[in-house]
Amino acid sequence: MSIHSMTGFARTSGQYGNYSWTWEVRSVNGKGLDIRMRLPSGFDALDLPVRNAFGKLFTRGNMSVSLNVSHNQEQSGYRVNHELLKQLVGVMQDIQKDIPTVSAPSVDGLMGLRGVIEPIEESESEEERADVLKVILSSLENALQSLLEHRGSEGARMQEVLDTHLSEIADLCTKVEACAAAQPVAIKARLVRQLKDVMADLPELDEERIAQEAAVLMTKADVREELDRLRAHIDGARDLLSKGSPCGRKLDFLCQEFNREANTLCSKAQDVDLTRIGLDLKAVIEQFREQVQNIE
Repeated sequence: MSIHSMTGFARTSGQYGNYSWTWEVRSVNGKGLDIRMRLPSGFDALDLPVRNAFGKLFTRGNMSVSLNVSHNQEQSGYRVNHELLKQLVGVMQDIQKDIPTVSAPSVDGLMGLRGVIEPIEESESEEERADVLKVILSSLENALQSLLEHRGSEGARMQEVLDTHLSEIADLCTKVEACAAAQPVAIKARLVRQLKDVMADLPELDEERIAQEAAVLMTKADVREELDRLRAHIDGARDLLSKGSPCGRKLDFLCQEFNREANTLCSKAQDVDLTRIGLDLKAVIEQFREQVQNIE
């Protein structure tokens, strides 16, 4: 199984009777599944079915869906709008009373005014309307499948990048382990030198207390626990990626754990080389986190 990105786009068109339409769907990353819809007037009945269709295929993402519909209505003839015609004739008569020199309008002129002659359009039954809505909704499936494939192909590319980041984190953990400053023997030797200097200046200090403090400092400077947890997080991330989407939320939580261990490791660093490796580790973890933000 592969992971899915939350970014994608799809478009599909269809025609049925005198109707033609186009669906457009866009998807970007989001914390949950948020669907924003633009439907033309008279097609509000599609709102709930469209949301249900998205919910069956997707779990996360900010979705924008729009429907554009054209309807070429058949005309069975024309009719004269007598009410409008009477109003126009009355207006012209009033104007002639005020301005006698104005000539009366011709019949052709009145008939050419907008709204005087209206086309007679065939009415649509409820059954015909329901059939149209059903066909338009079914065509959305093509757009959603295309969007799903787009998000899947983008997710496959992202998975390669994430695998590379995890390998880099693992390599840096190996470098941390190999760094002399991270070895218990090196830590002990450095503390012994420091303690000898202290005892030379302050010989009255209690040796047993000094030994206790040295043991505490060695424990605090040891980064092996952080390395063990980092490697466990690497295994956990790879396991999630192998299972496929939806895994974005869990990976995002793991990124927080990665950061926590890397920060602790840097705070324990007593050596320039170890500090440099720790900073490189934090940089790779941040790159990993940025990619994770777009996984479903």
